[in-house]
Amino acid sequence: MTYPNLATYLNDHLAGSVAALEILAHLEQACAETDLATMLATLRSDISADRAELEALMARLGVTESGPRKAAAWLGEKLGRLKLTLDDSSEGALRLFEGLEAVSLGIEGKRGLWQALAAVASAQPALRGVDYERLIQRAEAQRRQVEAAWLNAALVALAD
Repeated sequence: MTYPNLATYLNDHLAGSVAALEILAHLEQACAETDLATMLATLRSDISADRAELEALMARLGVTESGPRKAAAWLGEKLGRLKLTLDDSSEGALRLFEGLEAVSLGIEGKRGLWQALAAVASAQPALRGVDYERLIQRAEAQRRQVEAAWLNAALVALAD
């Protein structure tokens, strides 16, 4: 089966997961041995599981993973990290704040992915059989968790 627009959309989200996982790994390392690092590790594991669900859906649909998109996302994350290093070379509060914000926005995009696929599944049988509601709820819970940490980081980063 070929779904060119759907394939592009799914690959864009798969690439976004590459960037999110890279950001989370870096933030987790920067916050080592803190409660936040534990939360970030759990979140990274959950996002990896979400990514696996997306990869399984893509495989079922016969959608080939786009290596160039994944590479571009990886490179984009590295450029974003360079920007954060220039803004906050000490790996301090601003870097944490902006990193959490990027992850939060990515999770919101993922929630939108699951909502869009759920809506299209009613007209496209190939998209059925996925528990979109569970994935949407998990994304919402992830976003709440990240936003709480982000707001705490804002208190430190933006008070300087």
